[in-house]
Amino acid sequence: MFRRTFWFTAGAAAGVWATTKVNRKLRQLTPESLAAQAANKAIDAGHKLKDFALDVRAGMVQREAELGEALGLEASAEPELPAQRRFAAIDRPKHSYNSYPSHNRNEDH
Repeated sequence: MFRRTFWFTAGAAAGVWATTKVNRKLRQLTPESLAAQAANKAIDAGHKLKDFALDVRAGMVQREAELGEALGLEASAEPELPAQRRFAAIDRPKHSYNSYPSHNRNEDH
């Protein structure tokens, strides 16, 4: 009698466990879940790419400093900005609204 009860309980537990596993797997394979997983992986890939780019930039700065030191070049801490250009178009007087003929038909209305 106890043997039957034991195997009945073990079978019921195994059935509940298997049903739970199957339901979890089915929920993971829904389109919404797959889209969320893909988005998370894309975000992780973006973070890894950003970290890689920052490492490359740091390596470039370090190598540039080594080369500048080896060649005897001294770079200023803050590079000077070039002087602002002055465009000739800014100095010209502006035309009034009707000083030249317009071919736009909508201006008359």
